[in-house]
Amino acid sequence: MPSLSWRVWPALVQLFLPSAVIAEGPLLDGWHDVWFFRFLVNMLGYATIIVPGYFLISYFKRSNYLDRGSGLCYPLIKTCVFGGEDKSVVLGDVSVSSRNEPDSGSSLKQALKLIFCAAGLQVSYLTWGVLQERVMTRSYGAMSPDHEGESFKDSQFLVFMNRILALTVSGLCCILFKQPRHGAPMYKYSFASLSNILSSWCQYEALKFISFPTQVLAKASKVIPVMLMGKLVSHKSYEYWEYFTAVLISVGVSMFLLSSTTSKHPSTVTTFSGIIILVGYIAFDSFTSNWQDNLFKYKMSSVQMMFGVNLFSCLLTVGSLLEQGAFFDSLAFMTRHSEFAFHAVLLSVCSACGQLFIFYTINQFGAAVFTIIMTLRQAFAILLSCFLYGHSVNIVGGFGVAVVFLALFLRVYARSRMKSARQSVLPQKV
Repeated sequence: MPSLSWRVWPALVQLFLPSAVIAEGPLLDGWHDVWFFRFLVNMLGYATIIVPGYFLISYFKRSNYLDRGSGLCYPLIKTCVFGGEDKSVVLGDVSVSSRNEPDSGSSLKQALKLIFCAAGLQVSYLTWGVLQERVMTRSYGAMSPDHEGESFKDSQFLVFMNRILALTVSGLCCILFKQPRHGAPMYKYSFASLSNILSSWCQYEALKFISFPTQVLAKASKVIPVMLMGKLVSHKSYEYWEYFTAVLISVGVSMFLLSSTTSKHPSTVTTFSGIIILVGYIAFDSFTSNWQDNLFKYKMSSVQMMFGVNLFSCLLTVGSLLEQGAFFDSLAFMTRHSEFAFHAVLLSVCSACGQLFIFYTINQFGAAVFTIIMTLRQAFAILLSCFLYGHSVNIVGGFGVAVVFLALFLRVYARSRMKSARQSVLPQKV
């Protein structure tokens, strides 16, 4: 039986659509296939959890609950609303300083660690990228060329699958390994969680309107909005090479997008809707990273950050899925198509393992080495996608891809040179 929301929302859509459009019929009948309406429905589902939570938090803060509260719920409310301690030194600073100390291990051991990290990141995210494109752009259950099969359409369920496994993995890490005392109010994770959910949803949804190579290249250009946000919001200043490489990235992305040609298969076409969704992905993802940086002002580990963000992500996505009736529909799709169930589980495993490899690589070798590995991964992902799914890239598009990755390597090289220069000058001042 369809849920109440699927019966009510088409009636509400009539209030906002012109009668001439509604009279045509197909748009209203398939309104839930329109990405913008699904986005609004998802947001309303999140609002049913976020809005009551906002009023509860405001009430506890206004009523001075921290001083007068007591009872069984007091520790839980204190942890969620007020936190355990004040802001302190960022834990990341400790890990960075430990990386700069002389390495006690052998060069061979470090080389093996680097190979392990690079291989883990490449395998996790290359497999994740291939599966992501397979799930969102191909059908399941096609018995013959005449039978098209059934396509999976609910990107939010895939986000939930990824987050529930990441929550489990990070929770086990918090239990098995010693973590610093947690002090951040738990509700603050919800901001990064919401933006992370929306960026992941846009990432999956965009594959219905653009090719996977286009999406990968757009991810590589995230440096541009990050610089703009830092300039406008934080009043940061940038070096000339940062502006130069940002311009190179935008030129390369523009060359690739303008060289894209239409094809009969929808996964090879770049549409206006796809570009809008990509812009949403970049905006939400930029906010997520900035908010997480702010949260690291509290003393916490990366695993604790992973657990807190994924906890709220699971709460928001499962609540929205249940309200829409899409949760059990997606489970039914999994039971009908065992291949999809395998792909969805493997997709979640790759996502969770990839996050662990990210934390370990940055802790062992720093952000510069990690950026180089992930830049290579993006190049391999484009080549692998073109090979497996038949995406065509002409000479102009290929040159644009080369320009983007050249600019990314230039950024990594220039940043590492500046960091080395600062470290060499620092002892002279002491």
